[in-house]
Amino acid sequence: MQRLIKLGLMFGNLIPVNSPALVDRYNRALKHLTGKHTELTDFHIDISGFSPEIGEELDDPLYLNRNGVNRQFILLSTDQKSAPLLNASFSTSRGILRQFIEENETQLFALTARDAVAGELVNSVFSVADPERLMEIRRIRVEADTTSGTVRDAEELGRLTDRFLGEEDAWFDDVLIAEMITIAKRTGDVTRNPVRLKQMEFRQENFWTAHFGGTYLFRGVAHPAILTAGDPAPLAPLMDHVYGLEARNHVAKFLDLNGLVEPVVRAPGIDGAAILRQKMDFIVVDAAQEAGLDLTGATRRDIRNLARDHADRLPSEYHTLRRLVAWAEEGGPWPRVSSEDPAYFYTLRASDVADADLVNMLLAELCPKDVRQLFICHKELFYRLYAGWSETKKSYVADFLAREYAVDKAGARRALFGFEAPMEEVPPPPPVTAERRRPREEIIARVGPWGAIPRGR
Repeated sequence: MQRLIKLGLMFGNLIPVNSPALVDRYNRALKHLTGKHTELTDFHIDISGFSPEIGEELDDPLYLNRNGVNRQFILLSTDQKSAPLLNASFSTSRGILRQFIEENETQLFALTARDAVAGELVNSVFSVADPERLMEIRRIRVEADTTSGTVRDAEELGRLTDRFLGEEDAWFDDVLIAEMITIAKRTGDVTRNPVRLKQMEFRQENFWTAHFGGTYLFRGVAHPAILTAGDPAPLAPLMDHVYGLEARNHVAKFLDLNGLVEPVVRAPGIDGAAILRQKMDFIVVDAAQEAGLDLTGATRRDIRNLARDHADRLPSEYHTLRRLVAWAEEGGPWPRVSSEDPAYFYTLRASDVADADLVNMLLAELCPKDVRQLFICHKELFYRLYAGWSETKKSYVADFLAREYAVDKAGARRALFGFEAPMEEVPPPPPVTAERRRPREEIIARVGPWGAIPRGR
């Protein structure tokens, strides 16, 4: 993993905590939340305030995420909004934390100038040891305050101020006035500088959780289902449709029925053929690893030379994508790709839907050879698989991501997943031959994303 860390592909964008004042604030918040303390004087934190160095020091990577639910957080700076979330147990947690910080940025900036803000993403479930508890997770509420209770005191001072201004004899109530003065010494003038954090609550309809082997729960769609990389049996009582990810036809049908995916080559605003070519290169890299070939310093030309020299040894996914690229670029024969084809999910991306990130995360898990999408959409799985790769594949993938993704992350994401239509005129489709008189858009609409899903599967 040291290679990834050096290239900024792991623990990147973490916030440094390296001053005595910040360390002291962090320790006050850590004590407030967990009763623990760090002796470190220099460490890094993610968006939730979790530090991998402190996790190692305490021998507890879940010190802010007990039981993998109700994530606690420590905010020392609003800059944390751009940091990643490490050891995520739910796919929605980082988005919730980022939105909370952005919605309360002015207030948090003022509060963190003097103290740490500590809080929790609260739901009604404190453990998901029983699968049924997953279905009880419906809403997440954000609770937060400084370690000295500034927000709580400000709310109390506001209540006392309203009472002072509203009661006829409040001017003569020495106890009330003394209490207001005492609280105001801690909070300042809340009438001029109000200290109030927005009460925020988020619905949890569709999400991924690391529990039960990695589980995708889709409730807010027309045809609900649970998809899991683990054993589907314990989850079966929760919903009518529960499938393991190996049940490719069921997964494909679920995605298609709910309109969650679209073919890469049909997607607007991207070069679908170029994306498929890159996926083909990744498949070659994976095959080279299996064959024990050295990829040190390999360029795209080298990878494609390998593909030509060893075409007969490449997996079927490669040849399916090659036919699809030929169809998209040269008007070759229509490649009928059913959900049973190993390349099927490689040909798809999320549609322009609210849960596009979640769908792309699912597709990344279904297409683990596409290391770029895996890294972007499902880092936890990427790191886990990376640990088991050969040194030659680790080197190639790390160098590729550092060279072609990390230098322009936003641009790469737009190129792969953006939904805006291209500004220039759309180029004409390939010529229609006598054998291919039906326009390709019409063919796609007729057979679904790539091909009909076999009945009864």
